[in-house]
Amino acid sequence: MAKKVAILVDQLYQVLEVWYPYYRLKEEGFEVNLIASEAKKDYPSKEGYPCVSEIAAAKANDDDFDCMIVPGGFAPDFMRRSYEVIKFANDMVNSGKIIAAICHGGWLLCSTKIFKGKKATCFMAIKDDIINAGAEYIDDECVVDGNLITSRKPDDLPAFCKAIIKALKNK
Repeated sequence: MAKKVAILVDQLYQVLEVWYPYYRLKEEGFEVNLIASEAKKDYPSKEGYPCVSEIAAAKANDDDFDCMIVPGGFAPDFMRRSYEVIKFANDMVNSGKIIAAICHGGWLLCSTKIFKGKKATCFMAIKDDIINAGAEYIDDECVVDGNLITSRKPDDLPAFCKAIIKALKNK
């Protein structure tokens, strides 16, 4: 049975941070679903590139997924305004699933307990946020600490996706 990955989306997402992992993981044979606060809604990227969500966060069940990816852009600021998205993220964290965030994706994870005692990276503008959430900040292209995988920016996507694929194959 194929492993399942949830990629969270919302308006003003960073195009590469959604679509690069989406297609890379599909290429590896994983099932990938786009999850947002509302299902079947069009969420435009920062540049206006469309992304239609497949599953509403309120209907998403952590038991159905092996991994959650939180892309950056300004989307995480909107994601953390949704009780259902935060609940799904917390359910994924609390069930020990693989949690991956790139760039500003760590903003949403600050609403969970994932950073407590972990090493992590992010876009430098939210460094203080993840430190205040309990992380030890490491300025590296990809930081893996247990089930937490983090990267800084789109340039880090190759290392980020390799780490996610490795974690899913070893799960």
